[in-house]
Amino acid sequence: MSRRTAAGLLAAFVAAGSVLVRAGQQGSSQTPSPFPLSNSVRERGSSITGAYEGWYAEPDGSVRLLVGYFNRNTQQEFDIPVGPNNRIEPGGPDQGQPTHFLPARQYGVFTAKVPKDFGTKKLTWTIVANGFTNTVTLHTKQDWLVEPLLDAASKNTPPVLKFQPDGPSFTGPPTASAATHSASVGVPLSLTTWASDEGAKVNVETGGRGRGAAGGFSPLVLSWSMFRGPGNVTFSSARPVLDRNDRGKGTTTATFSAPGEYILRVQANDSSGEGGGGFQCCWTNAHVAVSVKAASK
Repeated sequence: MSRRTAAGLLAAFVAAGSVLVRAGQQGSSQTPSPFPLSNSVRERGSSITGAYEGWYAEPDGSVRLLVGYFNRNTQQEFDIPVGPNNRIEPGGPDQGQPTHFLPARQYGVFTAKVPKDFGTKKLTWTIVANGFTNTVTLHTKQDWLVEPLLDAASKNTPPVLKFQPDGPSFTGPPTASAATHSASVGVPLSLTTWASDEGAKVNVETGGRGRGAAGGFSPLVLSWSMFRGPGNVTFSSARPVLDRNDRGKGTTTATFSAPGEYILRVQANDSSGEGGGGFQCCWTNAHVAVSVKAASK
C-alpha cells in the first residue's frame, strides 16, 4: 500500500470517529458510547476529537507534531478554554491548541514542538464537548512521519503567504505568529495578505484540479477564522477574493466583540484541496495575533 493511500485511509478513519472515548463529563446526562464509531455527525449535540496528522522534523533536529481536529457538529461551534476540558498532557495544558472550534474536519491547525530526543514519549490531547470526552495520542512513531512541505509524488509545495508585500514568507504548518495587530472593540481591523502558489511540478492532472506552474495556473482559496479569543470575531469576507494582478492580494476586515488577546487563523489551499487529499500536503495555515482594547468612550 502506498503512503498516499495509507494516509488517505487514515484520514477517513479519523474523520469517521475511530478515537479513544473516555469517561463522560462529570454531571452531564450524556455518556459516551462504548463504540467510538457511534459518535455520529449531526447538527448539534455530538463530540469533538483531536486529529493527529503526524510528525515531521525541523532543520535543527527538533520535531513538530502536526494536529487538527474533527467537530462532528455541522451547525455548532465551540469555545473551550485551555484547562480541564481542553488540555494537552504532560507539560500542558496549553501547547498552542485552539480554543475556538469550527464545524467539520480542520486540518493541521497547530503544531506542538518537542525535542529531537522525544523518542517513545507521548502527549495526549483531551477535548470535552457536549458531554463527550475524547482523547487522541500524539507520538513520533515512524509510520506517522509526514511531509507537509512537499508532496513526494507531484513535487507540489504549500502556498506562500505574506503579510507585507515584501515581507517574510510563511508556508506549511503554523510554527509562530506570522503577524501582530492592535484593534479596538467594534472597530473593523483591516487584514491584508499576498498569496502565491507554484503548483505541482510532475504528474500534474489537467482536469478539475488545475494545472501546475508550467501551465500558468494554480487555484488558490484563502479563508479566515478565529483560533483563540475571549469574544466573537466577524469577518467582512471570510474568503476574500485574491487579485492575481497584484501578487495575489486579498483583503478582509475583522471586528471583535470583546477586549482581550486573540489569535486568528488564515488558511491557504491549493488544488490539492482540504488536507491535501489525505496526504497532509499541501496547504498553509498561519496564525495572526491581535490585541484588542475596549472601545473608546
